[in-house]
Amino acid sequence: MLRPMLTLLLSISCLSPVFADDVTTSVAPVSTAADAVAISPVSKFVLADFDGQMALIEHWPDSPASLEKLFTALENDQLYADAKGHAYLMQSDGTFTDYVTDQKANISADALTAISLNNAMRTAIDEHRAKAGLMAADVATRQAAATTLAADPLSVDDAILTERLKVEKAPSVLAILTRIQAQKDMASGDAKRELAGAESLASSNDPEILNLVQEKLADPSISPTLKAALISAEHKIALKIKGSEWGGYLFSGLSMASILLLAALGLAITYGLLGVINMAHGELIMIGAYTTYVMQGLFNHYLPSIADGYLFAAIPAAFLVSAVIGMIIERIVIRPLYGRQLETLLATFGVSLILMQLVRMIFGAQNVEVANASWMSGGVIISPSLTLPYSRIAIIGFTLAVLLAVKWLISGTRFGLFVRAVTQNRQMARAIGVRSSRIDMLAFGLGSGLAGLAGCALSQIGNVGPDLGQNYIVDAFLVVVVGGVGQLLGAMLAAFGLGVSGKFLEVMMGAVLAKILLLGLIILFIQRRPQGLFAVKGRFVE
Repeated sequence: MLRPMLTLLLSISCLSPVFADDVTTSVAPVSTAADAVAISPVSKFVLADFDGQMALIEHWPDSPASLEKLFTALENDQLYADAKGHAYLMQSDGTFTDYVTDQKANISADALTAISLNNAMRTAIDEHRAKAGLMAADVATRQAAATTLAADPLSVDDAILTERLKVEKAPSVLAILTRIQAQKDMASGDAKRELAGAESLASSNDPEILNLVQEKLADPSISPTLKAALISAEHKIALKIKGSEWGGYLFSGLSMASILLLAALGLAITYGLLGVINMAHGELIMIGAYTTYVMQGLFNHYLPSIADGYLFAAIPAAFLVSAVIGMIIERIVIRPLYGRQLETLLATFGVSLILMQLVRMIFGAQNVEVANASWMSGGVIISPSLTLPYSRIAIIGFTLAVLLAVKWLISGTRFGLFVRAVTQNRQMARAIGVRSSRIDMLAFGLGSGLAGLAGCALSQIGNVGPDLGQNYIVDAFLVVVVGGVGQLLGAMLAAFGLGVSGKFLEVMMGAVLAKILLLGLIILFIQRRPQGLFAVKGRFVE
């Protein structure tokens, strides 16, 4: 009797661990599954250690939008969590909402722990955003993303980089990606890959790539084959960068020529028609610039929603204000002195001093700033070493438009016919009924208005001050004299010749020597052709 009972008890005691294990094994998966459903990606993030958090950022299990929400919360110090890993967002008023449901949570800050953002995680976030930015449709976004990745090129994924190099079309972005690929190749330690990287760099004209090549050349441990490839790449890159620089100089010369032409157009009309050396022409340019400044202030104060449109109102305003002031000067100061060039020169010089002092009294002696409209910010990126600013492009286009308008006005209108008649033979024009005094006033107003347009354009590339016109008055007279008095075509050719040649001479020998040489060449030219490039045809009555 006792033996069977002992045997039964022994059997139960041996089987009981098995039963316990079976129960544990059957329950544990249910508990784990429930936890997996309950734990959201953000909860996994707040519960994980640093390495786990970095791994989650790299391989986020949810949508990109949810990852960006996490990044924003971290950057704004809004992410909090309780001891169980439940995440909350702190609002601006200090209250909390549930991270997942966005419902208001009745919980205090003392019961929560702030999830902070360190530098390593911030770098990881920037790199993750940059990789996503490489796929953007906007070129500027892709360029910004590539620039961010270029700060740590070795961390860029090879597959992503290879794919983007195949499909990228924008030169500015492609240059940065090429540099990243070259840096990875140079650091690979593979001789074949290093040589391929050096050869791929030869087609670039990026100054940063040139620096990369030169840094690699300074390494004494590189092989002779790689060194030869790097020297060849350095020479080719340097030549392309130099070509881009000279292209930039040419563009700068063209933009300067446009400014000179705008400044000289009005002078070519007034000097050619009236024979008056108007020393106040520079101050009329300055008045046009200050009119632009005033229009900017009015738009910012009364029409802030369309503040960028101030330039479209400033152009006619600058023309009208300068034209009216010019006609007043012609009527009061110049008209009594016709035929006496020395007296008109001195009189207009006095007028220029008066205008400068008036501007100082009204606006102050300090320069004022005229901001570019947003649509004129930035530029056209031709290559990594050559960018053409939108403001300069706009000035060149504006100058051509003004030139065509003046050409039509002088050649295709009745007013222009009278102007040409008075310019070529004043007495004969009077004899056939042309009111030369009225034509003189209107022509002087036209020339002064064109000076105002020049000031409006100049305000977009520099500060505006009382001495603005003094920087251009001498060059404007040189353009008129070299081109031929009263000749628009001559003024255009002279402006572009002086602007471009002056820029190239300045690059080669410095600003001072370039100015001296240019003035010397102009003196020799005037000695050979006193009437300029194009002489006025007609009979003149002295």
